[in-house]
Formats: sequence, C-alpha cells, structure tokens
Amino acid sequence: MDEAELIHEAIQGDLDAFNRLVLTYQEMAFNLAFRMLNDDAAAEDATQTAFISAYRNLRSYRGGSFRAWVMRMVTNTCYDELRRRHRRPTVPLEPVNVEEEEEIENPSWLADDSPSPEDQMESKELEKAISHCIQGLPEEFRAVVVMVDVQGLDYAEVSDAMGKPLGTIKSRLARARGRLRDCLAGFRELIPSFFRLGEEVIGS
Repeated sequence: MDEAELIHEAIQGDLDAFNRLVLTYQEMAFNLAFRMLNDDAAAEDATQTAFISAYRNLRSYRGGSFRAWVMRMVTNTCYDELRRRHRRPTVPLEPVNVEEEEEIENPSWLADDSPSPEDQMESKELEKAISHCIQGLPEEFRAVVVMVDVQGLDYAEVSDAMGKPLGTIKSRLARARGRLRDCLAGFRELIPSFFRLGEEVIGS
C-alpha cells in the first residue's frame, strides 16, 4: 500500500494505516522537535502531541505533501511549547532585502553525519557547535533552517509546513544561514577545510 492509499485509509479511520504513516515520519518529526526545543523529553512529548493532532485533523488534509503537513503539526506544537515556556522574547529584526540570486549557498556541513573514525571527536564537537548556533536562532528561523538544511525539505514543502509565502521562507532561510555562518566563524577550527568560509568572511 503506497502513501496515498495509507492516507486514504487513515482518513477513513484505519488506525493501522495511520500508524504506518507515523513510522515513516516519526524520526523526522522528533528531530525537528528536538532542534526546536533542545530537550529530549520535550521533543518526545511534542512529537506525540503532533501526531495525535494530525490523527484528529486528518480530514483537514487537502492533498499535497503529506510530509509538509505533518511537519506543520510538529512546528505548531513546538511553537505552543516555546510560548508556554516564555523562554525567549521575540526580538524584532531589521528588514533585509533578499533576492533569489543572492541566496547563500546551501551549507552542506549542517547535515554532515558521516565522519571517518579518526574524525569522530571533531565531528561530535562540530555537532555541538552547530546545535549551539541553531539554538541561538529566533524560533521562526530555526524551524526553516532545520527543515531545509538538516531534513532536506524543499522550499514549497516548508512554505506549506509553516503556512508562510515562499518569499518569506527564502528570506528567513537566507537570514538564518547568515547568522549561522557568523556564529560558526567562532568555531572555524572544527569545520572541515572544504566547508570553511572564505577568509574575507571570517575576518569581517
């Protein structure tokens, strides 16, 4: 049974079909929640809550990327948790004009998960640095950069997941990548040489 058939059966009330969909997306959902909340237990709770919400709202699914629809449930659940915690006030950002041709190149080191054995220690330190910098992003930037650069969703899927126009997603992603590069400049010795920023960027 393919995904479309599973979705159809789940909408009709087939819990087994829905559970098979959960198995497909639960790891991605948890990873997004963890990157958003930076806490295992909170991420587990958010993931469970998001899937319960997804099951209850299956009839509101109107086609398109089911993955994006599920990620929207996860994102909304994480936002609810962050608002509940009042961990961080929203800080207005200065407007930035971002043209499509000016987008920062996809920083592939964000998703680098296959270090050689001799580089495992450096890889762990790099992962800590990346996690630290991602956690320092505003919530709406964090969600976009995780979905695009860590999980590999395309712009349209992220637009659907966040309920924001495509241009807004591209702008947020460009700003998020810029902030990550600035933050990671302080950890440049951990970044593999072929992924490092140019000297003129590091030194600026």
